[in-house]
Amino acid sequence: MYTYKFTTLPNIDYLRDECKIWLVTILDKYNQDKGYKAFSYFSVITKNWFIQQTKKAKKNRQREVELGHLSGEMQLKHVSIENPYPSSREHEEFVDSLKTEILSWEHADLKENEEKVLAAIKILFDTAEDIEIFNKKAIYMYIREITGLSTKQIVSNLNRMKVKYRVFREKWNEGEL
Repeated sequence: MYTYKFTTLPNIDYLRDECKIWLVTILDKYNQDKGYKAFSYFSVITKNWFIQQTKKAKKNRQREVELGHLSGEMQLKHVSIENPYPSSREHEEFVDSLKTEILSWEHADLKENEEKVLAAIKILFDTAEDIEIFNKKAIYMYIREITGLSTKQIVSNLNRMKVKYRVFREKWNEGEL
């Protein structure tokens, strides 16, 4: 233990006792017929056990940060328990803003298929409570039924709208909306 500098581990006395318990549990695995001396065999086992504990301790140190070392902003972001704004209200405001944004896309210069896909999206938004299945395949099927377009046409038009949505989402996240 002192030879390999394992004394830097936190709570070394507790770990020493744990190692002794570990050695007792594997005592029956020692085979004298293999030509190893018991002392060297258990020394290697002990060394490997402490190496494993050192790796665990290092991993925990890298993963965990003491509260005192966090900046004030990080504490508010990750540790704060109080949320002054209910998430349901924030979600409602986001959906309302998104609907307004989608309505503004109508006034942009759209191609015929883009207009059909946009109209289908508006219908899906307006009837969201009536939709029973909310997965990607079902949504594409709904849009395909409403527009009469192929899946490939729908995907290409949706990709153009995703660009507009990403811009909207960035503005929302930055608090510009």
